[in-house]
Amino acid sequence: MDSNLLAFYQELMANVWFRAVVVVFIYAIFSKAADLFMDRILMRLAKKTKMKFDDTLIAFLHAPVCWTIFWVGILHALLIPPLKAPWETALPALAQTAILFAWLVALIRMMNKMADDQVAENISRGKITTDIFHLVKNLLRVLFVILAFLWFLAIWNIDMTPLFASAGIAGIAVALAAKDTLANFFGGMSIFMDKTFKVGDYIVLDSGERGEVVEVGIRSTRIKTRDDILITVPNSIIANSKIINESAPIPRFRIRVPVGVAYGSDMEKVEEELLNVAQANEQVSKNPEPRVRVRTLNSSSVDFELLCWVDDPRLKGLVKHTLLREVHNSFLEKNIVIPFPQQDIYVKSVAATNEL
Repeated sequence: MDSNLLAFYQELMANVWFRAVVVVFIYAIFSKAADLFMDRILMRLAKKTKMKFDDTLIAFLHAPVCWTIFWVGILHALLIPPLKAPWETALPALAQTAILFAWLVALIRMMNKMADDQVAENISRGKITTDIFHLVKNLLRVLFVILAFLWFLAIWNIDMTPLFASAGIAGIAVALAAKDTLANFFGGMSIFMDKTFKVGDYIVLDSGERGEVVEVGIRSTRIKTRDDILITVPNSIIANSKIINESAPIPRFRIRVPVGVAYGSDMEKVEEELLNVAQANEQVSKNPEPRVRVRTLNSSSVDFELLCWVDDPRLKGLVKHTLLREVHNSFLEKNIVIPFPQQDIYVKSVAATNEL
């Protein structure tokens, strides 16, 4: 009986296909062991940490690791039987393609999840617009697909020289036909990377327009002025222009209120009244404190300047209007004269001349 079993075992092991099935079965056991290890040990350890990154990483690497072990077993098994052409190259290449596809899907899913978690907060704060976010995510996705495609061609031993030559010619044609579009695109990317401004900031353009940034798109940036006029500026222009960001590095903005008083006025009293007006205004920031400076001894007035800060640049015009009105009323109450330009004309009398 034992000799019969031994003979049967030797006969089975002599069968190359049986040995291939045994190899696949062993790798399948290894794959299941890796599955249980990651699910019951690594995942539990990751849940005990405060970070969420390790949970996400294990969740997305779980499937590709297990499938990779299984398909490596297929590759190992394919080396045992003497395959004939074209199967000796087609079947291993097919197994490698399956491994590549499993990792490509896992990387794209992991990238989408991490991008959604990390960038959603920045979108809510206005640091990045939805268009730019989706653009960057799609570019990364396309990059992964292109790299996977090149790897796929290498697996199947496909000559890539004609492909690269065609891509170079097509790239030159696209660059010439869409150079303005590409310039705007890379201008938008430079704005995004340099963080020159973000949605909600008040900026002043080279041409003098001032307004709030309402959108930073792929092609252009849109600014809403205080007159409720929407200005669209191509990103290629705005990326190469001098931009004044009144909301950076902090949103607080300083305003200057010029005031002139008559010569002979009590300068200490004028300074005190200006500071009282600024401190009584609720929209004026208390830190830094308001200050007063004498700027010019003009031809008909002593020119002061009230310097104070507001917490929001959009309040610049309203606060300046309120301060000027309150300064005028306060000066009238305290008998401080606000001069206006005037001229005195003196007529010199001339003695009458004798008539000829």
